[in-house]
Amino acid sequence: MKKLHRASIALAAAAVTALTLASCSAGGDTTDDAGDGEPVSITFQSFSDQPAAIEATKEIVDAWNDDNPEIQVEIVQAPTDSLDDKLTTQFAGEVAPDIIHYEVLGIVPFARDGYLADLSELLSKETIDDIDPGVLASVTVDDQMIGAPTELQTYVVFANKKLLEAAGVEIPTGDSMTWDELDEIAKATTSGDVHGITWGLKSPTAAFMSLGMGFGSEYFTGEGDDMKVDVKDADLEVPNRVRSMIEDGSVDPIGVTQSGSDVLATFYAGKAAMTVQGSYQVANIATDAPADMDWIVLPPLAGSEGAVQAANPQTLSINIDSPYQKQAAKFLDYFMQTDNLVKMNIADGLIPTTISAREALAEQTADQNGWPEIVQSAEGLDGPAFLQANGFVRWKDTVATPAFQKFLGGEIDDKGLASELDDGWAQVNG
Repeated sequence: MKKLHRASIALAAAAVTALTLASCSAGGDTTDDAGDGEPVSITFQSFSDQPAAIEATKEIVDAWNDDNPEIQVEIVQAPTDSLDDKLTTQFAGEVAPDIIHYEVLGIVPFARDGYLADLSELLSKETIDDIDPGVLASVTVDDQMIGAPTELQTYVVFANKKLLEAAGVEIPTGDSMTWDELDEIAKATTSGDVHGITWGLKSPTAAFMSLGMGFGSEYFTGEGDDMKVDVKDADLEVPNRVRSMIEDGSVDPIGVTQSGSDVLATFYAGKAAMTVQGSYQVANIATDAPADMDWIVLPPLAGSEGAVQAANPQTLSINIDSPYQKQAAKFLDYFMQTDNLVKMNIADGLIPTTISAREALAEQTADQNGWPEIVQSAEGLDGPAFLQANGFVRWKDTVATPAFQKFLGGEIDDKGLASELDDGWAQVNG
């Protein structure tokens, strides 16, 4: 039996009659029967908002429709904002699409509420076996595969090569770079009005928790409904290191209050030697950086446990109430083919989730600036437990982000940070 995703879901259900979402309902077209030989129409709700990604999605769907007249896929474009509320309303009114594009962090609650089909019995063995094991772990909830992972990001360090060389820095090479090396480079390149790093930490939680995995950070203990926040020393490694660099002046203090995209202007202007960004920014930097800027991507950051980061991929899930689950799964198998994933990830500036697609993308981008290092950064991906914690998003937004901001601003120390994170979980989930 399905559980309610949130207390307000009854209100959402009441409002459904006012929505024009009938076209998104797999069950709304009762003239098609999965077994009578008639063509089947499947709705695919996508939230891609980048023009190149929208076009890539359309190309994949058009190619499928041309080759599969008996199973036609219709793209339904969804706004990126309030997607969680939209899905809540759709599921409450039983008008959710057959295929749902989202990400692990957002889709887990819907899986736990019983709205998603288990793909482990629907997708081909070939598709599942090709998925990076760490990524597969991230989409496995309560022993069920809740979505087909398609693309993801990591956190990487972009650098102005000229500024590093001018400071006499030996540019790191190899499979990873330690945090101590990052600290040393940041100090060496800080001079006058130029900072070693500009890092948009307006919303630092995702970056801190992902990069913290390199030190064995977990933040949470327990399983399922019994999960709770229990901050340990490993969880404080990244926040403490970043705060130390802010205090010694090597991290731009203004950038700390901005978003990742906002601080790129500082990086482009030569006022910061490095910037920590989501790897997807490689596409934007390649387009927007000054023509004479010699930028590079440094090896992935590694802590005491290596260059480990959280896998939070975008996903394609199947509505458990869809009468066309098998047909939808056939399309997902097609979407997950190597060429299609490479097409999508290059369009989005992201990293494929399958071994074959990652190898193919690495080959295609081997001579493109930054891409070899970005592909390398995905070698240590793992599915973190915190993505499956009930109430995680609420805690992240209302407790963790404000607490990290206060910590970076010097309002509380690391003991105060740990206390706010621990106590905040109990308050949010009380």
